[in-house]
Amino acid sequence: MDVVKAAQLSGRTLERVVVHPLVLLSIVDHYNRVARDTRKRVVGVLLGTSSRGSVDVTNSYAGKPPTPASFIFFCPPLGFAQFRFPLTKGLLRCRLGFRGIGCGCRLPFEEDDKDPRIWFLDHNYHESMFSMFKRINAKEHVVGWYSTGPKLRENDLDVHALFNSMDVGYVPNPVLVIIDVQPKELGIPTKAYYAVEEVKENATQKSQKVFVHVPSEIAAHEVEEIGVEHLLRDVKDTTISTLATEVTSKLAALKGLDARLREIRSYLDLVIEGKLPLNHEILYHLQDVFNLLPNLNVNELIKAFAVKTNDMMLVIYLSSLIRSVIALHNLINNKMLNKEHEKAEDSKPTAIPTAAGS
Repeated sequence: MDVVKAAQLSGRTLERVVVHPLVLLSIVDHYNRVARDTRKRVVGVLLGTSSRGSVDVTNSYAGKPPTPASFIFFCPPLGFAQFRFPLTKGLLRCRLGFRGIGCGCRLPFEEDDKDPRIWFLDHNYHESMFSMFKRINAKEHVVGWYSTGPKLRENDLDVHALFNSMDVGYVPNPVLVIIDVQPKELGIPTKAYYAVEEVKENATQKSQKVFVHVPSEIAAHEVEEIGVEHLLRDVKDTTISTLATEVTSKLAALKGLDARLREIRSYLDLVIEGKLPLNHEILYHLQDVFNLLPNLNVNELIKAFAVKTNDMMLVIYLSSLIRSVIALHNLINNKMLNKEHEKAEDSKPTAIPTAAGS
C-alpha cells in the first residue's frame, strides 16, 4: 500500500482528524460482535463535520442489513458491479469468469481472504442508514469510513474510491481512519489517511492514487468526558497504588520510545540499502530531535541525577519500612485481641447439666 508524506504533494486539504470517544466505543463493540477472535476486520461509516482543514468525527454506524437486496461487487478486470437480488452465500462469477464473494446476510462488507482484490459492500444498506441518521442530526454528514486493519490493506484504495463515488451525503474527499482495537502498547489507537492523486515526475508514467497520512487525535465534549470518566471508574482497579500506576506509565512510555527508535533505525537502514528513497523532511525532523537532546556528560547534571535517584530510593525504602512496621503492629494488636477474647470465653461460668430423675 502506497503511503506518502503530505509535504511531498501539493494542495493539501486536511490538517487533522479528531475522533470522539463515542466513535471508538462503537467500533470496538462492532468488532467484538462480528470479528472477535478472528483475523477478519470490520468496516463502517464515519459521521461528523469538516471545516478549515479539520475533520471532526462524532458518530459512526455499522451492523447487519435486514435483507440482502443490493451489493456492490468488485471484480478486478471489470471494476464495480451492483447486484439487486438475493444472493446466497458462496462465490459469484462475473461474465469474464472471475470470482467474487456473494453472501446472503450478516455483514455489509466482506472480502476474500485469498484474493483481497475481491470484495463487496452493501450500498443500499449504507444509504438507508445514513438517511435515518440524517433525521436525528442533520448537521452530521459522512466524512469517511473506518477499518480495524490494523494496517492498510491492498484493497483499501478501491474501497476508498467507492466511498468517494457515492452520491448520497458523501464528501468528495473522505478520510480513512484505522482503529487498532487490540493495541499492544499505550498511545492513540487511530491512524488517519486520505487519498490524493500522485503525479509522477516522468511524464510517461501514469498517475495513481496514494494515501496521505493525517495527524489524528482524540477529543471529547464535556458530556462525553463525564461519560468516559464514569466508564473508567467502573473498570479501574482500586487496588493498584499511584506509584505502581506511575511506574507502569513510565515503562509504557519507554517501550514506545524504544519502538520508535527501532522504526527510525530500520528506515535509515532501508535508505542506506537503496530500498527506500531519501526523504529530506524526515532527516530534518531527526536533526531537530538530535539538536534538542541534552548533553548528559556534564558533571552537574550527573550529580543532580544521582541526588534525585538517591532521594527517590530513600523514600521507597522508608515507605517499605513504615508499611512493614504498620503490618507488624496490626498483627500484634490482632493477637492481643484474640487472647483477650479467649480469656473472656474461659471466664464465663459453664452450666452443669442435671442428671435425669435426681
